[in-house]
Amino acid sequence: MAIAIYPGTFDPITNGHIDLVNRASRLFDKVVVAIAVNVPKQPAFTIEERVDFARTALAEVKNVEVTGFESLLVDFVKERGGDVILRGLRAVSDFEHEFQLASMNRHLAPEVETMFLTPAEQFTYISSSLVREIAALGGDISPFVHEKVVAALKDRMR
Repeated sequence: MAIAIYPGTFDPITNGHIDLVNRASRLFDKVVVAIAVNVPKQPAFTIEERVDFARTALAEVKNVEVTGFESLLVDFVKERGGDVILRGLRAVSDFEHEFQLASMNRHLAPEVETMFLTPAEQFTYISSSLVREIAALGGDISPFVHEKVVAALKDRMR
């Protein structure tokens, strides 16, 4: 059974994230969306809220599990029996940082592979931070995130 772990802050989960998970779900027996609890980015939403948004947005995908984690990623992957760390690349500018992370993770856990997927073209420009910024300035974020996230961000930005 091949298990992919898709880690991130998902603050909030975007349609680009959802696209990657949907495609990964066809490649792997199980995909675990692993939402980082303790991140230096100061998330706008709590871990419980981020997990809830992701579970709602991915409810139709049967072989996906969403959970929070608060450990070293490679330890979490091994604990969950994961084979692959799945990472998304929106642009070439993402590659250098992601390559560095993949190299470090390979050093820490050589038995765990890293796989990169790119989102569908219509999602390449979407990022959680841009979505939060647009919401903070009163813009329409409905094309970029699930409707539950739209309502929560509007409420949070008031």
